[in-house]
Order: sequence, then structure tokens, then C-alpha cells
Amino acid sequence: MSLSIGIVGLPNVGKSTLFNALTKKSVLAANYPFATIDPSVGVVIVPDERLYTLSSFSKSKKTVPAAVEFVDIAGLVKGASEGEGLGNQFLTNIRDTDAIAEVVRIFEDDNIIHVDGKINPLGDIEVINLELIFADLQTVTKRKSNLSSDIKRGKKEAILEMDVLVRIETTLLAGKLASTVSLKDEEVVIVKSLHLLTTKKILYVLNKKSGGKNLDEIKDARFEDLLKFMKDTGSQYVIVDAKIEEDLKEMVGDERSMFRKELGGTSDDGINDLIRAGYDMLGLMTYFTTGEDETRAWTIKKDSTAPIAGTAIHTDFKDKFIRAEVVAYDKLLEAGSYATAREKGWVRTEGKEYIVQDGDIIEFRI
Repeated sequence: MSLSIGIVGLPNVGKSTLFNALTKKSVLAANYPFATIDPSVGVVIVPDERLYTLSSFSKSKKTVPAAVEFVDIAGLVKGASEGEGLGNQFLTNIRDTDAIAEVVRIFEDDNIIHVDGKINPLGDIEVINLELIFADLQTVTKRKSNLSSDIKRGKKEAILEMDVLVRIETTLLAGKLASTVSLKDEEVVIVKSLHLLTTKKILYVLNKKSGGKNLDEIKDARFEDLLKFMKDTGSQYVIVDAKIEEDLKEMVGDERSMFRKELGGTSDDGINDLIRAGYDMLGLMTYFTTGEDETRAWTIKKDSTAPIAGTAIHTDFKDKFIRAEVVAYDKLLEAGSYATAREKGWVRTEGKEYIVQDGDIIEFRI
């Protein structure tokens, strides 16, 4: 399953540094046929200790993690919606992704000049989101114009779509994201066809710098304002120190841990939190297959039925599905073996209607 998160941000906020830190956690493309060789795309391991515990449990020869795709998108500048900077290319690149990781700088450093000459994280968010809003307004205006002839003919579908467009336009003109508009199921289909930028889920990535003047550490009013924005809008965010992870990308093991502490970093500096949050934001979850040959984490959409989950392994599994033998991760480990789990009744036979749960260990019968 190929779903991607676009990394966006103003110049000099640490966007490319973050991408370089993420690519340290890249996986081999050979295991992921959807992976690209484009240098601006990284297929990144989703941290999950369950996978490695399960692999050890099964004494597997091979361990394959779940992955999520991050795309490094060129820095945005004010006026992008009017063609400034990379303009249309920037907006097209965002449109091609499934969600947005919006990088915001929360550190001061006189050696790294901010494009506005000052650090104002909430102001950065407003600049970026307004450019996305302006771009969506252009899309909505164009679509409304194209509907005019069908409206005159009284076509019901066009009238319904126009009503949705007017509501979205009103929201955008108020400086709000299209994602804040309440929609009925049939209206969601209409909006999806427009590929609006502000309907995409946004994860705010608050980038700090070890040794720098970090707004969260000094309890700066600018950071308090930022947290209020997150709370008021129900926005999701993670705090990362991308520079540490990039600096340590060539180190491994104890050496890596030692230098991270010397640089003032924590255990993973938020990078793993970012990957997990991005995975969850895309509505993804993981189930496992395990045995002596291989233990693998499979990525599926949440609320997938067993036959749909099976298509992650092979598309034939949906049509040829007979049943699935399922055991929960914690129950298998508690049992200590498949045989004991079966004796206790923890290995269940499930049919086509079964909704796969995160952490399920499944053997498909076809």
C-alpha cells in the first residue's frame, strides 16, 4: 500500500534536515515494489517493537517492517499560490500526497536566518495555510464557473455540488481550512474529486535544536500561543530535534546513544513519534504474519475486513479467501507457543466479515 506524507515548510525551518533524518530509517526498496528511486522520496520504517519480539519468538530468518512514504517538497514562500518561488510545482507536489507534515521552527539561532527575520511559529503556520487556502479558492472558483451551464439546465447533481462549493468557499474566505466543513457522505465524494489541499490531514512538526534557544524549553509566549492554536483547532503535533538525528545518522549502537546524550538529545528525539503519528494520520494499522522463514508487518487501512487485509499479501486473497486463523499478539506471547494458544482457544477461525485488529497475527486459508 503506497500512501505518502508531504513534508512542507518555509525556508530554513529544518525541513530538509528532517527528511535526511527520516531517510536514516529507510527500508530496502526490494521489499516494497511501490518504492521509488526518486531522491526526494523516502520509504521509512514504522517503529514497532512487536515485530522484532515476534520475529525472535518464531526464530525467523527474515524480518520485514511496515513502512510509510515521506516526500521532501521544496520550501514554500509567501505568494506560492500566485506563482512565487516554485509556485504551481510546489502546490502540485502537495496535491499528489495523501497528508501533510508541516514543519515549524521553534528554535532561535542567529546563524540560521529565518525568511521573515524572526521566529514566529504560529505566523509560519498562518503563511503556509493561507497559501493552501488561496490555491483551493482558485480551484473552487474555477469549478463553480464550469458548473454554470449545468446549473441553468437545472441539473440536480450540479445544484448539489454548487451548494457544497459555496459552503467551502465561504469557509476558505474566512481563513479556515476546507477540512473544517461538515459534509454528508454524498458531499464527501464531491469534495474528494476536487483534490483540495486543505482537506488533507495535517501533522504539525515542531522542530527544535539541541544547544539552541528552544521556545518550548524557555516557556516562551510564542510557544504558549502555538499550543493554544493546537488545542483550539484540535490539531495534532509532535516535537522533534531533526538535527541530532541527522548528525548521528552514520553512527550505530552504543556510540550513537553516547553522542546523542552529549548533544543533549533524548532517546529518539521525536523522529519515531513523527513516523508513528504519520502512519496513524493516514488511517493505517498493522497485522503480522510469522514463521521460521519470515516475520512481516503488513500495512492496511483501519477497519479492513479479513479478505481486504489479505490483499496486502496478494490481490488474489480477496476473491479466494476461505477463512483466517487469527490470534492476538499479546495472547500468543502469553501462551508461549501456537500449540498452547490453540489449547486455550486463543487461535480463532474468522470469516469474511471479520474486522482485522491492530496487532493481529493471521494465517489466511485460500
